Amino acid sequence: MRVVIVETASRLARDLMVQETAYRGLLDLGVKLIAADSPDTFVDDGPTATMVRQILGAVSQFEKAGLVAKLKAARDRKRAETGKCGGRKTYAERDPAMVTMARSLTKRGLSLRLVAIELEKAGHVQDNGKQYSAVAVMRMIKK
Repeated sequence: MRVVIVETASRLARDLMVQETAYRGLLDLGVKLIAADSPDTFVDDGPTATMVRQILGAVSQFEKAGLVAKLKAARDRKRAETGKCGGRKTYAERDPAMVTMARSLTKRGLSLRLVAIELEKAGHVQDNGKQYSAVAVMRMIKK
């Protein structure tokens, strides 16, 4: 007989219906499911064991929903405070001096390619050491 060992029943699934479907699917395939923290959770298929397994699955689902709500509230709060939450850092966040220089050079009438050349001369290059492209300079100077 094949056996699958999971750390806890909640690691199998955090949704009660998914947990029960996965459990039944594994059973139909002849696979024995064992939770390391409670080995009898999936082994016994009596009414009491089924009830306990489903209650624990419902608790896991509830905990996940609460965690998701807390994380969303934190992201929304951060976005309200800073205007941004997640994603890549902008050029202005990574190197404000470079963006200031690029904007001042474009105000003097230099093309985007010439601005990239001047930035390279000043030591402002990509992480790989190459000069910024004209498109990158255009994104830098956008507000």
